[in-house]
Amino acid sequence: MLQFFRELLSTNTNQANNNQHYSSDSVSENTERKIQLATCALFLEVAHADDNFDPSEQNILISIMAKMFALNDAEVDELIKQSNEIIRESVSLYEFTDVINEHFDKDERYEIIKNLWRLILADEKIHKYEEHFIRTISNNFHLEHKDMIAAKLEIKEELGL
Repeated sequence: MLQFFRELLSTNTNQANNNQHYSSDSVSENTERKIQLATCALFLEVAHADDNFDPSEQNILISIMAKMFALNDAEVDELIKQSNEIIRESVSLYEFTDVINEHFDKDERYEIIKNLWRLILADEKIHKYEEHFIRTISNNFHLEHKDMIAAKLEIKEELGL
């Protein structure tokens, strides 16, 4: 099963689709799942960065994955399980950010950063490891530091923090 996930996340699949952006109409089912797994894996990595994945973070993660990919609760649960399996075998965040870079434009990657800030700020605290992860992800997304900070401030204002 883990070999299946490795092949699914392999950047060698669908090389012809390098400039394709996420849209359920425009990507194959396999590519769509690859995007979902990579995105969810990033969120789980950030959620576990402070060694405290509390219920508020879990609820936000479920909500974001459901909205982002139009999934029901059972599908989100399965996505989280599979993403956790992939994380156990991964060696770096780059495996996941590369998939997202391949299929999302800058605005879509910025939205992911905003959603990551929503997840981080669920407990109204920013742990140094959470900040490290989001900084690394933002850099891997080829976003400028000012974009990461703008996303953070936008979400803090949205949440009244």
